[in-house]
Amino acid sequence: MNDTSDLGIPGALLALLLRDLRIALRRRADTGSALVFFVIVVSLFPLGVGPQFELLRRMGPGVVWVAALLASMLAMGRLFADDHADGTLEQMLLSPVPLALLVLAKTTAHWLSSGLLLVLVSPLLALQFDLGAEAAGVLCLSLLIGTPLLSLIGAIGAALTVGLRGAGVLLSLLVLPLCTPVLIFGAGAVESAMAGMGTTAHFSLLGAMLLPGLFLAPIAAAAALRIALE
Repeated sequence: MNDTSDLGIPGALLALLLRDLRIALRRRADTGSALVFFVIVVSLFPLGVGPQFELLRRMGPGVVWVAALLASMLAMGRLFADDHADGTLEQMLLSPVPLALLVLAKTTAHWLSSGLLLVLVSPLLALQFDLGAEAAGVLCLSLLIGTPLLSLIGAIGAALTVGLRGAGVLLSLLVLPLCTPVLIFGAGAVESAMAGMGTTAHFSLLGAMLLPGLFLAPIAAAAALRIALE
């Protein structure tokens, strides 16, 4: 990590964000694996169920959301692992920039390089489940609100497991139960839209989880990193 003492806090955060995005672009195989996994998992269900459109419409939102959750976990284990291995994480702890803000910048880069791709491809995958334009739009919007929350929760798990053997399995055990409410309300918004009911309540609940998560999750992850490196 380059010296950011003369950049100020906004400049340091932007430099870290761009650094992580450049690393993600150089590692296209790792970055694309989450997207490929997402597409394959979602596409297998229509092939297995067959042309039973009513069943596909009912199961579609849940399948897409579960696949998005699992795909986001693929790259989450590397959020802090590489920085821990090359010593960058120690420099982050010694930086004058608050560690929680650095964690937020890294989490944002993770979402831009993985979660956002899942959001962009989701309307095409919705066609496989015979979802209409309105339902596909609600699905895309629910993922747009929910996937950043998945990254924030995952950042806490990644911080708790950094440097541990079998971190990937432990990360999943820690994070997946915490992500259950996000999955329920995200898929529920699409189901409500298909039933002709309002989606305001579901989006309000997703937003109510995301806003505190933007503040609390980086603080929790920063505390976990300090404990891990003691």
